[in-house]
Amino acid sequence: MTTGINYGNLMHQAMRGLIRNVLEEVHQNGLPGEHHFFITFDTGHPDVEIADWLSDRYPGEMTVVMQHWYDNLDVGEDGFAVTLNFGDAPERLYIPYDAILTFVDPSVEFGLRFESADEPSHEDTALVPAPRPVSEVVETTIPPVVKKSDTSDADAPKKDTPKKDADVVSLDTFRK
Repeated sequence: MTTGINYGNLMHQAMRGLIRNVLEEVHQNGLPGEHHFFITFDTGHPDVEIADWLSDRYPGEMTVVMQHWYDNLDVGEDGFAVTLNFGDAPERLYIPYDAILTFVDPSVEFGLRFESADEPSHEDTALVPAPRPVSEVVETTIPPVVKKSDTSDADAPKKDTPKKDADVVSLDTFRK
């Protein structure tokens, strides 16, 4: 009998399904526009299939890039296989969805990060925050402005006045 709904596990399954759907689309139609993927996976996962020299070189995790050259992309229910070029040496890899640690498409600032079971976390899946230009920051905390007057007692703190917290100001009010 379960004690509740395991939302973390459900999110985990949904996000892995999203990756499968994206890869199926790429398999059918190729990578559109500037889309490309950085996929980091656990090379020690029991179902990962990579060349011995790659597992020796990357014993914990490995990041592969699907962008300009990839071949024989096969998308399955539990994972995907693809041939990638490693220094003019094409290698076939099989990566189960459960082995994926991060999936990032930097062309649209999209990313997913999956926490492993041995890491302490409140959720199994988290969205990876993409870097944003400063112009896109929506809110900021601005400290209160202290104005000095010409009198000498203006520098002394006033004992009866409560200290004011900083205000949160939306930058949208300053945009044209």
